[in-house]
Amino acid sequence: MLHHIIDGNNLIGKISSLKKLQVKDRQGSREKLAFMLQRYYSKRNVKVSLHFDGYPKEEIKIMRIKVVYSENLTADDRIKKEIEESKNPKNLVVITSDSNLKDFARKCSCTVISSGKFIQQIESKPASEDESRIIQEMDDPDEFKKLFGAK
Repeated sequence: MLHHIIDGNNLIGKISSLKKLQVKDRQGSREKLAFMLQRYYSKRNVKVSLHFDGYPKEEIKIMRIKVVYSENLTADDRIKKEIEESKNPKNLVVITSDSNLKDFARKCSCTVISSGKFIQQIESKPASEDESRIIQEMDDPDEFKKLFGAK
């Protein structure tokens, strides 16, 4: 089974609405990205881990996606560690635009997709266009949480 490893902060930086939100509400931008990815992967048979720097502020409750916080490491270092511990790196797809991380992943026989190209894949689906519009319209993270049953 394919396993997508996503550099979350890198991906947020490629989505203008989430990048703007991150400046004032880092947790909110992470939650919106997580829910966007949950919808994208809902009908795909892919294991997904979403990596963020630092420690969790609040748990992000989503299905089928493992949210990983780097804690005392950088997210890049945590991703590298996950790649190194993989039994079959050829089944890994690393989603990032970080040059150092892309080079490392390629040397380990992983497939690499740039964050920009991945966003194009997400946005190429008609349902995702509606989703992006809805996400941009939702300014209140608490309202967003209510819709998905998070506290």
